[in-house]
Amino acid sequence: MSAYFKIEGMKELQKSLERLGKVPQKHVTSSSKKGMNIVLKQSRATAPVDTGQLKKGMKLIGEKSKEKGKKVYRVVFDRKMNDLFQKKNKDGKITGYYPISQEYGFFSKSGRYIPGYRFIHNSLTDNARKMEKTIVSTMKTKIDAEIAKGGLK
Repeated sequence: MSAYFKIEGMKELQKSLERLGKVPQKHVTSSSKKGMNIVLKQSRATAPVDTGQLKKGMKLIGEKSKEKGKKVYRVVFDRKMNDLFQKKNKDGKITGYYPISQEYGFFSKSGRYIPGYRFIHNSLTDNARKMEKTIVSTMKTKIDAEIAKGGLK
């Protein structure tokens, strides 16, 4: 016994998918950034506080990609604040980087491992679904707006 299926609306779906490939990069970029801002906000809220500079030093950086329709953002620490973040020995040689040691942990002078807070990792993990929903809903809104104004045909 064989079964035959007919998918209603398949032509419309194919047309929509073709349109999606023509979405302006600015919509992909802004939607991705909006999603990652959720992670950045929680990372700042849960970062360990000594002077508050760690929170101020966090920012989003967009990676450059030649692939259209793709945008990736990372939470990084502002290089302009490296004078505060880099630990140097007496000779001026860099021996540590404070933000990374707070995220991943470090070994003390006695050799004991001090675990990191994982504030960025946890923010990303905790907000994965929320971030995904934000990106998708923002893209949907922007695509609908483009279609409505006749920008995608």
